[in-house]
Amino acid sequence: MKTRIKWLSPAFFTALLLASIWLAPPTRAAGVTDTEIRIGNIMPYTGPLAAFASIGRAEAAYFDMVNERGGINGRKIKFISRDDSSNPRTAVEHTHELVEQERVHLMFGSFGTPSNLATRTYLNERSIPQLFVASGDEEWAHPKRFPWTMGWQPTFRSEGRIYANYIQAAYPSRKIAVLWQNDQFGRDLFRGLQEGLGLTANMIVADIAIDADMSIDTQVDILKNSGAEVLVLNCAPPISARAIRRAAELGWHPQLLLVNAAASIANALRPAGLQNSVGVISTSFLKDASDTTWKEDPAIKDWLAFMDKYYPDGDKEDGNAIFGYAAAATMVQVLTQCGDDLSRENIMRQAASLRNYQSPIALPGIAMTTGPADFHPIEQMRLVQFDGNSWQPIGDVIESAFASGPDDN
Repeated sequence: MKTRIKWLSPAFFTALLLASIWLAPPTRAAGVTDTEIRIGNIMPYTGPLAAFASIGRAEAAYFDMVNERGGINGRKIKFISRDDSSNPRTAVEHTHELVEQERVHLMFGSFGTPSNLATRTYLNERSIPQLFVASGDEEWAHPKRFPWTMGWQPTFRSEGRIYANYIQAAYPSRKIAVLWQNDQFGRDLFRGLQEGLGLTANMIVADIAIDADMSIDTQVDILKNSGAEVLVLNCAPPISARAIRRAAELGWHPQLLLVNAAASIANALRPAGLQNSVGVISTSFLKDASDTTWKEDPAIKDWLAFMDKYYPDGDKEDGNAIFGYAAAATMVQVLTQCGDDLSRENIMRQAASLRNYQSPIALPGIAMTTGPADFHPIEQMRLVQFDGNSWQPIGDVIESAFASGPDDN
């Protein structure tokens, strides 16, 4: 008996191969498994802006808490954070390593304007989310040009306008001096201040740009000699602390306005001397754990318990730690909304679908809403004044005033 062999055509094998591809379950990116979500982060743990490192440490601690409680839909977060010392070139190197070697699924909460600008094109070209950037630059809200990048906090430029409005209302016709950090952060806020002052911008009688790691005694002396009665400190916490202390040493007592990024009791006001910081004006969108107003607030009680258990080395009065805690909570909210679809596309879709989400640690009335053409999660702030112990609110919640609407190009 002969065995009959039936030859199958090449077309049959092609059809069989295509069927196996179509019927196979969808494959996830390398950064997501049934048990893990890998998230990358860049933070200045060393260098002139190391005061902001507590943002990253608080985020890591928050994810530890989430993991201990079972993770997100059964998946634990693997948070991989790298130190760039605020050097954009180092940030690029680390980001490449995180994506290509650590296989992170997304980048979250990386600090600083220069470092995030340096990595933005690389991440967008590879369709990797660059979410909730820890910078108030307006560059994180261009959904058509950079659809994979989104900011989180109010913009520096809007904050500058808020200070301008306050000065016009409370200190009209007073001479103004500005000490500002010579980078994009400093320039954006200074521009907003000038725009907000409008025709009265000529009341700025002196402004000095400084680097983040320089001594500024001489500069404060010059600003004092300008005769200014209002001093805007638009720089990092360590320099702000030195400026407040130097002004007190000189017997100069202008009305001090301190940018939100430096308004940390732990990193700026305490080093400056609490007695020297009484009356300082700033802005806020998060609760202050040292404010007795929130003594019985459930969210603050949760915060204090969190710090005791997951970040015991941290300072409970460090506003940067509260910032990291709140930003991490927003990231968890987005991932929870994703359900089991953790594709990068759906993560961005959910990030752009926040509807009046309010972090428990946010001030009352401040909620996050985003959309496909609105990559500004937080658009509200509140003026606050330091009373020697904590920040006290002044007036109502202020809607940020953007120079133009959400980017559409």
